Amino acid sequence: MTATIYHNPACGTSRNALAILRESGIAPHVVQYLKTPPSRAELEQILQQSGLTPRQLLREKEKLVAELGLDAPGTTGAQILDAMLAHPILINRPIVITPRGTKLCRPAELVRDLLAP
Repeated sequence: MTATIYHNPACGTSRNALAILRESGIAPHVVQYLKTPPSRAELEQILQQSGLTPRQLLREKEKLVAELGLDAPGTTGAQILDAMLAHPILINRPIVITPRGTKLCRPAELVRDLLAP
């Protein structure tokens, strides 16, 4: 099975999801998205495939959310996407993509839903 993980090595949840993939015998393509951020098209594809909205993919615990006013009720999905592209730290992680689907894996154990039965 192929898999891609949008990964932040400083994040424990992301490290745990990566470990679950590897323990399952999968050698995923690891995208360190802070070093190699996704394009707008890639981010839109992740949202479409996962069924998430930009707000659901937003890392709300990041202090930059309040600083940029992204927590304001009228903030649009396009504004959130623009902020994510300018500041990739705002993208929640880990995002895992396999042939079985695309999912934000918080908690990390959710990655098991994307593994072959």
